[in-house]
Amino acid sequence: MKILVTGFDPFGGEATNPSWEAVRHLPGEIEGATIIKVQIPTVFGRSADAVHAAILEHDPDVIVSVGQAGGRYSVNPERVAINVDDGRIPDNDGKQPIDTPIQPDGPPAYFSLLPIKAMVTAMKEAGIPSAVSNTAGTYVCNHIMYQVRYMVDREFPGKRSGFVHVPYLPSQVVDKPNEPALGLDEIVTALTAGLAAIVEYSEKPDLQTVGGALH
Repeated sequence: MKILVTGFDPFGGEATNPSWEAVRHLPGEIEGATIIKVQIPTVFGRSADAVHAAILEHDPDVIVSVGQAGGRYSVNPERVAINVDDGRIPDNDGKQPIDTPIQPDGPPAYFSLLPIKAMVTAMKEAGIPSAVSNTAGTYVCNHIMYQVRYMVDREFPGKRSGFVHVPYLPSQVVDKPNEPALGLDEIVTALTAGLAAIVEYSEKPDLQTVGGALH
C-alpha cells in the first residue's frame, strides 16, 4: 500500500505550518505502507493541481491531506467537505473567493473515505487528544478535501481520500494568549497512529463508535 500525505505551506502571516512540519517528520513506512510526503501551497486551485500531479506521479492507494486549524485542542479527522469556497482571508496568491462553488458540477458535499472513527480511537490510544470533526471550514483545507474526493470520484476510482486538521504548534501561540497548541512530536504520533489505522481498516468497515456532536 502507498499513502500520499500532504501538508500546507505557512499562511496568514505564520512562520510555519504544523501540517507540513508534522507530515515531513513522518516515518517513510507505517505498518508496511509506504508514506509519500508532499508539500502543497495554501492556494485555492493550485493546491488541487499539486495533489493531482502527485497522484499521477506516485499512484497512491490513499490520499490523506493534513491542514492547520488554529484554535482547536485536538487532532481531528474530518467527516465532510462542502462544495463552497468562502475565504475569510486571502490565500497565499492573494485570492479570496466568496460563496463560490468548488466544482459547479459536483455534489453539495463529499464524505471522507477514511476510517475516521478508527483513526480517532488509535490517536487516543496513543495518548493524543483526538475527535471527529464535522466541519472542515470554507478555506483551502475544505477546498482540498473536496477537490481530492472529486478527483477520486471522477478520475481515480478505487482510491480513498480524506482530511485531518491539526492544532497550532507551541511556537505559534507565544503571542496568542489562551490559544491551544500541541507539540510537534505529539502531532506526528497522532498522524502515525491514524495512518496505521487506515492500513488496519483497509479491508473492513470503520468502527461503530460514538463520534457525533451536539453543535
